[in-house]
Amino acid sequence: MLRLVLPKGSLELATLELFEAADLAVSRSSSVNYRASIADPRIAEVLILRPQEIPEYIAEGLFDLGITGRDWVEETGSDVVSLGELHYSKATDRPIQVVLAVADDSPVREVTDLRPGVRVSTEYPRLTARFLESHGIRAEVRLSHGATEAKVPEIADAVVEITETGRALRAAGLRVVATVLTSYTELIANPASHADDGRRHAMQQLRTLLQGTLVARARVLVKLNVSAADLDRVIGVLPAMKAPTVSQLFGGDAFAVEAVVPKKDINVLIPALKDLGAEDIIELPIAKIVP
Repeated sequence: MLRLVLPKGSLELATLELFEAADLAVSRSSSVNYRASIADPRIAEVLILRPQEIPEYIAEGLFDLGITGRDWVEETGSDVVSLGELHYSKATDRPIQVVLAVADDSPVREVTDLRPGVRVSTEYPRLTARFLESHGIRAEVRLSHGATEAKVPEIADAVVEITETGRALRAAGLRVVATVLTSYTELIANPASHADDGRRHAMQQLRTLLQGTLVARARVLVKLNVSAADLDRVIGVLPAMKAPTVSQLFGGDAFAVEAVVPKKDINVLIPALKDLGAEDIIELPIAKIVP
């Protein structure tokens, strides 16, 4: 039913891992094959292409649904429908930042400090030009095909580049002056396809699987037993999405408790539960959480 396009390159592995965890495993004959398939009745065709191209292909109707970054939607100015952010990237679940950076020893501290005719190198020429124009800066914006941070100062006075942590920019001797755009990975759709009831419903179902998988990554299920005397104290420190599930154990004055909790807190939570009288504590991974 749906023609799907997925990103190649830095997002490729993280995207394929997400789809597999969402029970939408992508199959292809080799890691260099651009054509793939997903054993799901809602998906008729899968291609893996550069994320820079995906928004335009979606807008043109060559595909119904795709994954790319908000940075490329903004750069291309493509007319697409956003079905929502997918909080994952090549290394973390944080968004990438498209930033304006200069040499660390540059006198430029703010965008308005850039001199007229400043040379700016970037993979985002249209986005960069719009940003600088909005600040009244007349610039010579040059398209970069990679290694953008290496072009200061010989080829460019400043760069507009992506970063997740800022580490690569600092290593290149650059300093961030301003954030041009905060960009998450997004699920986007062709407007005409999204207007079709059947296709829109299929898109929403796929989105549910992907979002449910991402939400589950940050949580675990904790199960434990506790005496009636200690129940209130254990419940008092036990976080939950809504409220813990409590059921009385057969034949005794004790209870079984379970709750979905943030994974980042589990190393502190389990010992605390034990200290408060909890027993038989089990931590279980969760595949999906669909509110």
